[in-house]
Amino acid sequence: MINNKILLVDDEEGIRKVLSIVIADIGYEVHTAENAKEALEIFRKESPSIVLTDIKMPGMDGITLLRKIKNENPETEVIMITGHGDMELAVKSLKYEATDFITKPIDDTILEVSLKRSCERILTRQKLKEYTESLEALVREKAAIQDRLSSLGLMVSSISHGIKGLLTGLDGGIYLLDSGLIKKKDDQINEGLGIIKVMTERIKKMILDILFYAKERKSEWEETDVTDFANEVADVVEKKMQDHHIEFLRDFDSESGVFEADVSALRSALINILENATDACAEDKSESSKKIIFSAKKEGNSIRFGIQDDGIGMDEEKREKIFTLFFSSKKEKGTGLGLFIANKIITRHGGTIKVDSAPGQGTFFHIKLPKKIPQQLKIPSSMKS
Repeated sequence: MINNKILLVDDEEGIRKVLSIVIADIGYEVHTAENAKEALEIFRKESPSIVLTDIKMPGMDGITLLRKIKNENPETEVIMITGHGDMELAVKSLKYEATDFITKPIDDTILEVSLKRSCERILTRQKLKEYTESLEALVREKAAIQDRLSSLGLMVSSISHGIKGLLTGLDGGIYLLDSGLIKKKDDQINEGLGIIKVMTERIKKMILDILFYAKERKSEWEETDVTDFANEVADVVEKKMQDHHIEFLRDFDSESGVFEADVSALRSALINILENATDACAEDKSESSKKIIFSAKKEGNSIRFGIQDDGIGMDEEKREKIFTLFFSSKKEKGTGLGLFIANKIITRHGGTIKVDSAPGQGTFFHIKLPKKIPQQLKIPSSMKS
């Protein structure tokens, strides 16, 4: 918006008084200065949209004042007041981006036209700025839509491939079950049922991951006991570990107290990581027994969760990509959503996740979360300016 302030600078008091009356009658708030030094002080305090200054003044002249004003605020419109013998200086002032110049004695109509032209320049510049900002916003929005569509295309491709593998496995389980029922072979029936259960569980997990990724949910922050929370998470995954004959150890510090979290989301993140650890152990075909350690401890103003397995481990390339959207080290068994979502949830909590791993040496996920969620993280993104 244009403020209605005008700074009038002239060393002659009579001119200042007369022009102040004329300019005030037009509808402006007038501030006056008798020299350039005083003018700069008023300019910095009042920030007028328009400065009207004499070219020739004792001490600092109008050209120098013009250059200083333009240096501090290039968008200020400066009109030069000249005498008939100052035309060369007036033309020079235009090179330093003066808006206009008017000659003494000043005609009221010419002054009003010059002020109006200055206001039109300010309005045009503001409209251009608003248009540019709107255009930039549209470009950003278009880029965001394109990114989303690109991600959607990748997701559809990844999920389609994953679903195809799961359905193939489900068909295999159903075939074994049917064949076992026909031949009345209990071992074949049990094998078929086992495969169907595994495939069903994977399809369920895939759907939950897709729903979480596709729809941004509002975080529900609450205080919860660290040990109780950790035990709830452990209870969910323990049965699957037992099915794979994996030893599962809980190492929870009962003195950890409470912490603040979006319990449902964080539970999902840790379960994702624990299931990833389970798969890593199950994939290791060596004869050695497998073990997963799930720990939760207080560390200053933070809570540190640890998930350590002695499964197949990962090389450097996989470690760098495991939190990347749609990257999966499980080939057809994974969608590339689980660890991506887990990392996103932990980041939303103001936490960090670090991974130590090497082929054949297992993997250790270090998750560090604040006991108290920072206030700025609780504000929905749609409400942030």
